[in-house]
Amino acid sequence: MTIARIYRPTRGATQSGHARTKAWLLEYERTEPVEIEPMMGWTGSSETEMQVKVTFDTREEAVAFAEKRGIAYEVEDHLPEQERRGLSYSDNFKSTRVGQWTH
Repeated sequence: MTIARIYRPTRGATQSGHARTKAWLLEYERTEPVEIEPMMGWTGSSETEMQVKVTFDTREEAVAFAEKRGIAYEVEDHLPEQERRGLSYSDNFKSTRVGQWTH
């Protein structure tokens, strides 16, 4: 029996934006080990469910989707969403800037 994982992806370590971290994803866990093709060395599997990723706006929509289709699922909750403070380049030149301008 395949198990689906419902989660909100985190941003990559090299990314500063949060564009793809707002949606919830449903993706299937791997149930079979990856096989290495002996002649070419490619890795593969007969599982096609691993290729499916379904995107939802909310956690509740993802859970309802899984329950409606009888999919066993696990929900992974991460840290709450942090609010970003708006910064602009012109803030470096404000007269009310705290600290010395070094240039």
